[in-house]
Amino acid sequence: MRVALTIAGSDSSGGAGIQADLKTFAAHSVYGVSAVTAVTAQNTTGVTAVTPLAADVVTAQIEAVASDLGVHAAKTGMLSNAAIVEAVAAAIADLEIPLLVVDPVIIASSGHPLLDDEGLLAMKEELIRRAHVVTPNIPEAEVLSGIAIRSDEERREAARRIFKLGAMHVLITGGHAEGDVIVDLLYDGRVFTNYASDRVTGQHTHGTGCTFSAALTAHLASGRSLAEAIPLAQAYVAGAIRQAPGLGRGSGPMNHFWRLN
Repeated sequence: MRVALTIAGSDSSGGAGIQADLKTFAAHSVYGVSAVTAVTAQNTTGVTAVTPLAADVVTAQIEAVASDLGVHAAKTGMLSNAAIVEAVAAAIADLEIPLLVVDPVIIASSGHPLLDDEGLLAMKEELIRRAHVVTPNIPEAEVLSGIAIRSDEERREAARRIFKLGAMHVLITGGHAEGDVIVDLLYDGRVFTNYASDRVTGQHTHGTGCTFSAALTAHLASGRSLAEAIPLAQAYVAGAIRQAPGLGRGSGPMNHFWRLN
């Protein structure tokens, strides 16, 4: 059985973070293992508390699962601070973990910061260069590239700048842009490729970034190429939003097991 590793924070509401990643792995018939980086208190209306774990505990989790179960692909989510980012980057390199998907979680959709300034610098200098693909949304791409994105050309320029940080591929997701069609932009250092999908309306979109990057990770772990994985991940997230359970008073969780309905 193929194994996928998520290195991310815990979401007490179950809609994002470690919980969303493990649900997504299971929905794709991939065995999910995890390294928890932080514990959050949150629900559909926002984040009320965050406690990062010690960096050596994060490293120990990664080593424990990689040395015993093996890892075919991995993803990162919320990493909180520079010590954790640096520990994760070192573990990925030392353990030769393949096909890393970096979801650069910087700010929660509610506006709560999830990565400090030193952590952002460490991500740019140490972690992204180890990524098979980095998957920022538009606000995250603006932070990583240092430019505002208001046009297609500005998005392409942001992708070029992020690519220079060392990732093999940059995939800027388009959910934050306006319009009935969402366009995810992939850049491999030579060619730009657009992946378009119809927007699914609704407020139950908590954890879309985590879920999308986890779906990519599951497909990569299963042996699919990134070009094959992107439209499959788009379709999975669209279905999860479309069949959301309608929980919570805010931006509610998706239905990660919608294909079982």
